[in-house]
Amino acid sequence: MSIIIFFLVLFILVLVHEWGHFIVAKKTGMRVDEFGIGFPPKLFGIKKGETEYTFNALPIGGFVKIFGENYEDKTGEVDPRGFSSRPRWAQALVLIAGVTMNILFAWFLFSLTYMIGAPTQVDEASASPQAQLYIAGVLENSPAQELPVGSVVTSVESGEKRVDTPNQTNFSEMVNEAAESDLLVTYEYKDEIKTLALQPTQGLIDGSPDEYAVGVSLALVDVVSKPFFTAIGDGFNSTRDGFVAIAVGLYYLLSEAVIGKADFSQVAGPIGIVGMVGDAASFGITALLTFTAIISLNLAVINLLPFPALDGGRLVFVAIEAITKKPIPPEWAGRVNLVGFAMLMLLMIVVTYNDILRLL
Repeated sequence: MSIIIFFLVLFILVLVHEWGHFIVAKKTGMRVDEFGIGFPPKLFGIKKGETEYTFNALPIGGFVKIFGENYEDKTGEVDPRGFSSRPRWAQALVLIAGVTMNILFAWFLFSLTYMIGAPTQVDEASASPQAQLYIAGVLENSPAQELPVGSVVTSVESGEKRVDTPNQTNFSEMVNEAAESDLLVTYEYKDEIKTLALQPTQGLIDGSPDEYAVGVSLALVDVVSKPFFTAIGDGFNSTRDGFVAIAVGLYYLLSEAVIGKADFSQVAGPIGIVGMVGDAASFGITALLTFTAIISLNLAVINLLPFPALDGGRLVFVAIEAITKKPIPPEWAGRVNLVGFAMLMLLMIVVTYNDILRLL
């Protein structure tokens, strides 16, 4: 199931990206020969005007064929409506449109998540009866060290007293009532329900040496839905903050790669992302939408890199041509893009290898 969800997410994100290129190419008067859904081999196509809309066998995205995108077609035909014949500003708009669509799509997904209702940390006064108490952190070498972070506390019990769906206050009260006796904590983690016996101890809380504690930090989480305009604003903020965070993280990764200190074990490839998609889906639709938005922003940032074979690299070509007033020879552009593509494939192999090592 995780693999199916992964391919569905990838299909949607690539299709959104390519649709951005397609619609702007059309609006700027370029000749678009084909808009493909999926990748070849071709199953069937529908011709509308000059553009053929094809449906292909491999459902992993889509593509757009703009005439003249590589300066001329194989027959040597030159069309004034071809990509390389259009003004540089139009070329730049087409190239940036894919990235823009990924960013706008992430904004849409974040906003939708806020409208549906996203898990949010709340205080006890505003929490609904459906709020859940999460283990936010555990202290090393404490009674609670075996409690998994991210688990949900379903009940606490000491002696004959039991509290179901506790909050921070009655959890702390139960710890103090248990004192040096066992506190039974029942929790749910990864669809499994377990009970752990904890023995509260003193001296774990700075400034309160006589207070009993088990060494756990708690968070009360509730599903909070927001009004339309509030959700749009919060979605914009999440998109902006996510984009900046991803760009900064990628900058430091590439900077460290130049000096040979990059830790690629922290970078996930297709295999790693399959697992993360599955984990996100297991937490519900809002978690999956949020994860898809983050992946969409990652695609936007990566495509903006001034690297051959990426949209950012092609933007560099357009900028060079605008400055020199001369077209870059097609054979040289092709060679540079081929080298860039080969390097990207090599990087993908390295990252995938790390994914496999983590599984083993």
